[in-house]
Amino acid sequence: MRIRTHYRHRLRLAALIAVGCAVAPAVAAAGPVYPIADPDPFYAAPADIGNHQPGDVLAVRAMPALPQFPNTDVTLVEFRSTGSEGDPIAATTTVLSPRNRAADAPMLSLQQIINGLGAQCAVSRVLYTSDPNLMMREAPAWNVVLQRGWSIALPDHLGPHFAYGAAKLGGQITLDGIRAAQRVPELKVQHSPVAMAGYSGGGMATAWAAALAQSYAPELHIAGAAMGGVPMNLVTMLEAMGLNRHPVFGLAMAAGLGLEREYPDRFPLSAQLNDRGLAIRDKLANSCTNDILTAGAGVGAMDVAKTTIMTEDPTARGVVEENSLQLYSGVPNMPVFEWHSPIDGLIPIDAVVDTIHRYCASGVKVWSEQVPVPDHLTAAVLGLPAAVSWLEARLTDKPVVSNCA
Repeated sequence: MRIRTHYRHRLRLAALIAVGCAVAPAVAAAGPVYPIADPDPFYAAPADIGNHQPGDVLAVRAMPALPQFPNTDVTLVEFRSTGSEGDPIAATTTVLSPRNRAADAPMLSLQQIINGLGAQCAVSRVLYTSDPNLMMREAPAWNVVLQRGWSIALPDHLGPHFAYGAAKLGGQITLDGIRAAQRVPELKVQHSPVAMAGYSGGGMATAWAAALAQSYAPELHIAGAAMGGVPMNLVTMLEAMGLNRHPVFGLAMAAGLGLEREYPDRFPLSAQLNDRGLAIRDKLANSCTNDILTAGAGVGAMDVAKTTIMTEDPTARGVVEENSLQLYSGVPNMPVFEWHSPIDGLIPIDAVVDTIHRYCASGVKVWSEQVPVPDHLTAAVLGLPAAVSWLEARLTDKPVVSNCA
């Protein structure tokens, strides 16, 4: 009995730090730590943002050409989107456009992996960075798409607070980024066929955008969504990371801090951290992938929690459930290409399989592929050629094939 009681304590503690399903008795709580504001006023929300509708264009800026994308225009678009609890927010997307593009040629909304809590982690910033820790070394491969005459929209899908872990938010920003791009005349994509793609965290934003499209942006006609390595259930994923010391615990804690930023009243994570936890939090508050992994490597929930005297809090747990696609009842109104490794050690595979089965049962045309390698990022690379071929078929109006059982 003692062993079982101790194990239940550990489960609750892990859930607190990684998932936030338990909250200690009321204390003078430390509040969320927000990122340092981007010094560029372009990213700031206008005072009248509440008077705008989702997808409305707030500002447009022509950006310097990037040598890794020859003969390509770069345009930064600020637009109105919606926060996790319904508040109006300003968001941005960067559109890469071939200079010889035809009007209404295809556009791909590509949700890049953004593992970060700081403004410098945004795709629109990383494209222009010289920091070797932030550079997207895969970006030159996007020329394969640009050379086909497609435009690429790259949303900063974590939002203005860099709410890493707020997956539903990423879906809404993705959809509003597509709306906004289609409302900028010089981009020439007003009537373009549109598809979406992303892997891991970018796949999560893509998958949420696909699931939300019917209710959030029903006027959009999206030809298809390709998503890989998607964390479909944050509850089970973050509990697994948080229970024991884990090499990527920093990502779990960063997700908790990101959720606290989006839901400060419902997800008071900082109040539950001890001195070590608060010190790690402060290291993470403006960090991107490498620094997040370093700060949390080999740490577990037992190391950063202030107390084990906890009670279950359905309000806080509800925040994580609301951002877990497996638990969301909506389904995509477009064809889906999904790929994952069945032996991926980072994401819960059962959640992926369950979600895809539900989509199939609802009539969604899904093509699902397995890439049997243990490494999460290797699966991304090996599955990408099939995903690009599938996207090309959707954007050229080829018949949709499904392998739903």
